Amino acid sequence: MANVDRRTMMAGALGAAAVPALARAEPASRDPDAMIRLWPGRPPGSPATLPVEQIVERSTDPAMHDRAMTRIAAPRMALFRPAKPNGAAVLITPGGGYARVVIDKEGYELAPLLADRGITSFVLFYRLPADGWTTRPDAPLADAQRAMRLIRHRAAEFGIDPARVAAMGFSAGGHVCADLAARFSAPVYAPVDAADRLPARPMLAAPIYPVVSMSLPNAHPGSRTNLLGDAPTAELERAHSPDRNVPADAPPCFLVHAEDDETVPVANSLLLRQALRDRGIPVDTHLFAEGGHGFGIRRIAGKPAAAWPELYLSWAMSRGLFAA
Repeated sequence: MANVDRRTMMAGALGAAAVPALARAEPASRDPDAMIRLWPGRPPGSPATLPVEQIVERSTDPAMHDRAMTRIAAPRMALFRPAKPNGAAVLITPGGGYARVVIDKEGYELAPLLADRGITSFVLFYRLPADGWTTRPDAPLADAQRAMRLIRHRAAEFGIDPARVAAMGFSAGGHVCADLAARFSAPVYAPVDAADRLPARPMLAAPIYPVVSMSLPNAHPGSRTNLLGDAPTAELERAHSPDRNVPADAPPCFLVHAEDDETVPVANSLLLRQALRDRGIPVDTHLFAEGGHGFGIRRIAGKPAAAWPELYLSWAMSRGLFAA
């Protein structure tokens, strides 16, 4: 499984140096240390003609990136190593409504914050289900499962403890995270190598303002259509709503949502919270009056919701992901 060196990273990546998270006036992206392909050949369920990847810059501020990747053909992880690794790792699944994967605000900007605490980060560029994959609704989950298994398979190389690998996701990436927490053992692809003998269950999961329900009126319409098609059956909706598939051995979860989220209703987090509680799974829930949707760590400066990263880190430490 080959890595891509830093000279061949995605075009336009900034090389902003990491500084302590609490000292930044604005969050900044950092170049990954490596890119790690998930699959040795074509991903499972590949169409005859693979999508043509594109990176779109959405920011009008030359000092602040807001990039998104579309039509992902080669799912991969961006690796971010801390200066002083503590053995913990987090797989990050950014959002984008299953139409794109955002790069900066829910991915590369999180990595320096985690690195400050010694945590190794892997930002996952997962396949987008409407791009012709024959395994359409399970393609993102297959990539997340494979990513978890690869991280554990190569744990010694990355300097991490394979037992201390958590997951975090945002919006539609929060659905990927929640789906992984619920269906980590679902057979959504055929094993390809020794890595696939390892477990995909995350030690902890943190779906942040997540898409959860695939049933109206709580479903995010764009994510639902992109994942399941224009007219999904009730059975298909159930199969891909994590709150309706929580197993007895799901990992402890950390939930964050803003009450004024007009894109993904807060009911999504509440449904998942109740399903976890019904199963006796520990869940820590933080609801904020303000924040809207897609705030990451950039759009909540000066608001109470800006506390969520430190709340997460305190929770993760209390759960044994890393020590003080």
